[in-house]
Amino acid sequence: MRYQLCLIGLINLTFSIQAQTGFSLKDDPYHKKVEVLYDEKLLTAYCYFDSTEKPILFPVKTVSGVTVTRGYPIAPHLGERTDHPHQVGLWMNYENVNDLDFWNNSFAVSAEKKSHYGSIRHQKILKSEIRKDNASLIVLSNWVNSEGKVLLEEITRFVFIKKENDFIVDRIALLEAKEDILFKDVKDGLLGIRVARELEMPSVQEDKFVDAQGNVTPVPKTDNTNVSGMYFNKERLEGDKVWGERSRWVCLQGEKDGEKISIAIIDHPKNVGFPTYWHARGYGLFAANPLGQKIFSEGKKELNFSLEKGRSTSFRYRVIIHSSTPLTPAMLNKQASAFASLAY
Repeated sequence: MRYQLCLIGLINLTFSIQAQTGFSLKDDPYHKKVEVLYDEKLLTAYCYFDSTEKPILFPVKTVSGVTVTRGYPIAPHLGERTDHPHQVGLWMNYENVNDLDFWNNSFAVSAEKKSHYGSIRHQKILKSEIRKDNASLIVLSNWVNSEGKVLLEEITRFVFIKKENDFIVDRIALLEAKEDILFKDVKDGLLGIRVARELEMPSVQEDKFVDAQGNVTPVPKTDNTNVSGMYFNKERLEGDKVWGERSRWVCLQGEKDGEKISIAIIDHPKNVGFPTYWHARGYGLFAANPLGQKIFSEGKKELNFSLEKGRSTSFRYRVIIHSSTPLTPAMLNKQASAFASLAY
């Protein structure tokens, strides 16, 4: 692990960096966040609130300033759904790690049930770097049980890129096992974003979803006014057909505040389970889950990915927030190739 840290040159650093143009990072430890700004306008913030039970990027905006993430439960907006309070911003965790549920943990879980859940606790900022059209932030977090015992150590590098109408987030997470670890094949994981109501897919039905603890969460049918989202993947499947299928990338397109928006998540060839399965729901959950193979293949495949104590693995994802003209399959294939070529 020390060798890996030396390779990427991590150092402890307390910082407050300001710039008149291009990227800047604003460290706000009192409010437990680091704001990411471009030309002094907020694009997102790395937040490590206690109530979210994991670090998140929140909110996430387009280059032009349109917020693409749901506000609830941190900053609710009129007309938003209020289901699944654990689905907030952009995050990475998993439903079953050594029989602990990290995915569904939130302030809504009662104290007597907390022992069945895990949390990801931010430890410190290791390094930051600013350039005109990109910025990076490296952070240390621990995956812990309800008593604070560390199961996994996570070092994540966020690379924030602005290129014309694209706001790109590359998220590279190195996980080291502090004890023998088993990621059981389950539905809820791994990298997720919960999008704003306008970017959901129009739906006329009520759904009910059951988590690993047997809890049922209803998602009622609601007014579809101004709801415009539609998924498609590399294989040209659309809508609900994207769910449970493997693909190198998936894109969600819609319109919000009068602006055409595309949100794409791209998998990396070095990731476990590449190409990932997609846990993309019409109600606004957009997630990549390479570890739930038994669920998505209806039992035809099974992974049960494990890490022995002291071993590590990395998960690399690119998230593109694009505004103006929609992203095309050709543009996304080009982005996927460029992402695969990077030395992450």
